[in-house]
Amino acid sequence: MSTLIKNLFRFILFIGMQVFILNQIPPLHQFIVPYLYFLFILWLPFNLARLPLLIIAFVFGLTLDYFTGTMGLHAAACVLIAYVKPFLLNLLIPQETTEQSYIEPSISSMGWAPYSLYVVLLTFIHHFYLVLLEWLQFGDFVYFIGKVTATTGISLLLIFVTEMLFSRNAKFRTNQ
Repeated sequence: MSTLIKNLFRFILFIGMQVFILNQIPPLHQFIVPYLYFLFILWLPFNLARLPLLIIAFVFGLTLDYFTGTMGLHAAACVLIAYVKPFLLNLLIPQETTEQSYIEPSISSMGWAPYSLYVVLLTFIHHFYLVLLEWLQFGDFVYFIGKVTATTGISLLLIFVTEMLFSRNAKFRTNQ
């Protein structure tokens, strides 16, 4: 399956799963809101240039905002993690080996430790920014940090369960 078709399928799948399944779950607590949609951005290919990555993230977030009625909240958070993603990948993995050998980030292409750190950091950044924009103030700082931590925790649980259930084979890049 071509990369474009696969990513279009993921786009629809992640938006549908977030809107029709995860957003329908009543809040587990005032802190916990399950988000999984941004995993689409984390799974985009290594070789995607920065501008197309930012545009895709913006369209993806805006699509979710359309369905949830949040007016740019998710688009802003998605663009932020799309902007940070290349910097983080440059810090975590040697570019001359992985980026040239593999198509997209995964446990098998990056290894458990770098991939876990990659997912944890981008999930925390996404949720911190999303909750900050949602409130536009720190208000009660303990409540703010509690909501960010609880939402990040449940999202990380969902991400790693998704990784285990739907293991993605690391595909080597060929000379095309």
